[in-house]
Amino acid sequence: MEKQGHHEMQVVTADSQSHIKLLKIHRELLVTRIRNTQCLLDNLLENGYLSSEDVEIVCACPTQPDKVRKLLDLVQSKGEEVSEFFLFVLQQLADAYVDLRPWLVEISFSPSQIIQSKTVVNTDPVSRYTQKLRQQLGCDSKFMLCYAQKEELLLEETYMDTLMELMGFNNESLGSLSGLACLLDHSSGVLNEHGETVFVFGDAGVGKSMLLQRLQSLWASGRLAVEVKFFFHFRCRMFSCFKDSDTLCLQDLIFKHFCYPEQDPDEVFAFLLRFPQAVLFTFDGLDELHSDFDLSRVPDSCCPWEPAHPLVLLANLLSGRLLKGANKLLTARTGVEVPRQLLRKKVLLRGFSPSHLRTYAQRMFPERAAQDRLLEQLDANPNLCSLCAVPLFCWIIFRCFQHFLTAFEGSAQLPDCAVTLTDVFLLVTEVHLNRTQPRSLVQRNTRSPAETFRAGWRTLRALGQMAHRGMARSLFVFSQEEVQASELQEGDLQLGFLRALSEMGPEGGQQSYEFFHLTLQAFFTAFFLVVDDKMGTRELLRFFQEWVPPGEAATPSCYPPFLPFQCLGGGNPVRPEPFTKKDHFQFTNLFLCGLLAKARQKLLRHLVPAAALRRKRKVLWAHLFASLRSYLKSLPRLQSEGFSQVHAMPTFLWMLRCIYETQSQKVGRRAARGICANYLKLAFCNACSADCSALSFVLHHLRKQLALDLDNNNLNDYGVRELQPCFSRLTIIRLSVNQITDTGVKVLCEELTKYKIVTFLGLYNNQITDIGARYVARILDECRRLTHLKLGKNKITSEGGKCLAQAVKNSTSISDVGMWGNQIGDEGAKAFAEALRDHPSLSYLSLAFNGISTEGGKSLAQALQQNSSLTIFWLTKNELNDEVAESFAEMLKVNQTLKHLWLIQNQITAKGTAQLAEALQKNSSLTELCLNGNLIKPEEAKVFEDEKRLICF
Repeated sequence: MEKQGHHEMQVVTADSQSHIKLLKIHRELLVTRIRNTQCLLDNLLENGYLSSEDVEIVCACPTQPDKVRKLLDLVQSKGEEVSEFFLFVLQQLADAYVDLRPWLVEISFSPSQIIQSKTVVNTDPVSRYTQKLRQQLGCDSKFMLCYAQKEELLLEETYMDTLMELMGFNNESLGSLSGLACLLDHSSGVLNEHGETVFVFGDAGVGKSMLLQRLQSLWASGRLAVEVKFFFHFRCRMFSCFKDSDTLCLQDLIFKHFCYPEQDPDEVFAFLLRFPQAVLFTFDGLDELHSDFDLSRVPDSCCPWEPAHPLVLLANLLSGRLLKGANKLLTARTGVEVPRQLLRKKVLLRGFSPSHLRTYAQRMFPERAAQDRLLEQLDANPNLCSLCAVPLFCWIIFRCFQHFLTAFEGSAQLPDCAVTLTDVFLLVTEVHLNRTQPRSLVQRNTRSPAETFRAGWRTLRALGQMAHRGMARSLFVFSQEEVQASELQEGDLQLGFLRALSEMGPEGGQQSYEFFHLTLQAFFTAFFLVVDDKMGTRELLRFFQEWVPPGEAATPSCYPPFLPFQCLGGGNPVRPEPFTKKDHFQFTNLFLCGLLAKARQKLLRHLVPAAALRRKRKVLWAHLFASLRSYLKSLPRLQSEGFSQVHAMPTFLWMLRCIYETQSQKVGRRAARGICANYLKLAFCNACSADCSALSFVLHHLRKQLALDLDNNNLNDYGVRELQPCFSRLTIIRLSVNQITDTGVKVLCEELTKYKIVTFLGLYNNQITDIGARYVARILDECRRLTHLKLGKNKITSEGGKCLAQAVKNSTSISDVGMWGNQIGDEGAKAFAEALRDHPSLSYLSLAFNGISTEGGKSLAQALQQNSSLTIFWLTKNELNDEVAESFAEMLKVNQTLKHLWLIQNQITAKGTAQLAEALQKNSSLTELCLNGNLIKPEEAKVFEDEKRLICF
């Protein structure tokens, strides 16, 4: 009968037959596939097509097929319109009548305008359950509890996507994911076709839980671009709450422990079992389960009605033995392993990218000026910026900046005074301590920072004691026993400074803890050293001892008696750089300087006697100044061109950071006295723009002029601005390879033209365009002592080249110009040719790799016939041909000053080479003419072997 109905279904359509006849012809198909009569009865009754008596007659039938047959009889008896509405309900409630979807498509049912105007109410248990799930998840995901646990924030206003990366079994990168819907896309990143679980992992605070909350919100509002009808969210920690003897069937786990259907739970569960692909499970925090739980060793359970322990249900859901085909998404912290046979794909959350960070800043700081100031300070300080890659810490740091904005009466700009790391961590601490206050809907917190710290003294001391014990042993994970030994109470563990871990122990799972970030442990270590009465000067300076190179003498006689060791002794140039892989000690020292700064006395005087603070401050400052002076004296010195040059290392930068953290001009002046060299080289020190703030803080106190080499670091434009206070002292400024743009060059122009003392300006390999070239040209015009200018490998074209050439032409001091790797072309080359004619001082010029061809090359050669200053000229890697070689040959017959001419990697053949070789017979001054990499064959080069000055290979 069903086959016959299927055949008729293909030829009998709604257009060719009446709706009554359609119901008659396909009667048995409808009787077989309609599993829910209640929806039809409700809608027919609601629209007046059936009476209450009719509904009672249908409901009185003993079986479901009988109910359908009786309902069809009633509908057909009431006419064409009722039959059409019956079909309309079947079409509109597609989820309730999923088995009839293909049939409705094949008969091409299209309701009339009158029928379309009728109201259809969905009373199907499955659809009502889906609606209930959406309402529940929508409410649960609307707000997120902020890190301080004091306020709820709208998820829509706070959430930001993070970097998601597909990973292989061995954690090799397989590319990035573009959106949350891609997590459930089975077409990419699949590691195991038989696997059922998408595994999302990442560090603590990187946003795993927020990602799941965002998924919930999108699904609840219908914006998740994935066909999912049911969404069940579980926290893995709940599975640890069951007793060993507890058992549940899958239906009870889903309904009783998440969301119960309002009607017909058996029908809803049957639908789930029939269409598992319409289900999405998310399990958050596998690492929060018992530490001895092993997914690969859980007993199999494939019957959805058979009771089992909830952990068994979890493992079998993830493996696909239960509800095979359902979507399952599992999260855990980095380091948690999931059996390969369970995995469908692995996704690593990497946190905020720079673009995410900027977007988040725009969201948190609507005012553009505040955004720019914030982002500049983050760019300048990689310690803060690296924390901001973790969304959790990014929120904390941004709220700290918001606090400073509020403190400055809501000004659109952050205060000009620096926001130091100590400032940020003190504010983080204050925010967390205020969680202990009773919450009020009408009264805001009015406690001062000093009152907050005094009220939290016991907690701070306990945290500090534990942090200090760990730091001394380079220990960063603390057992339950170590926590108890530090006298931390249960409430202290909930403040947010620590996070719980699960650790394997001899007796099974044992709770352990760690600070949320290494710098947080360093901060509390320093705090404990400052405020604890038992911490003497020896303990106070303990972490500075890392500056003592191995094998050095412990206590030189020149040091004060309170110094227990030499900070930076000896002059061994090959000793290893201190603090290698021990930045936690460096941060402890830095926070010590910040906390003992005089500006913090008001905050800490209620925790520690003022006399004790003064004594510790005096000891620390003396130690730091002695360390700085000793360090610089221990460095090898190079005497060159009137300079006493030292090449400092990252340790020197850490010293300056510590001094800067004090924000004391008196400390800065004393530190400046310890700098004896007049050429300070800090190249390749991984210096950031924040280090320029620390440099300026000290160097602007110098009374002598200084040469400063900061090549090959990460300074950018912000770093250039931070150097402003010391430009009045700098004669040599080397800033090559530092991501400096035209903005930074503008600052240089404004500052250097004020003092006019610069002699060397190095800006090689930055991001300078023609705009910046004009600023450099102005420097060259106004700074008449400038002799060396390095602008290679920037983005300067012919326009910028012409400006610079004109400035070179007007300068009587310039002797060395490097323009390698720009794109000045022939127009720029012609401008430099004009500058070369009769130039009184220029002795070195590089226009290598500048796109110069025939016309530009000939102009340069002709100009050199009238030049008697240039001795070195590089034109490597251009487009010079034999015609240009002929011009240079004519020049060599006249010019008797040039000593080195490099025409390497051009397009000169043996013909041009022969002309140059002939010209050399009439030139006695040139010592080398390099033609390597041109169009000269080895056998052709043999002709010129006798001319030793001509180098072809």
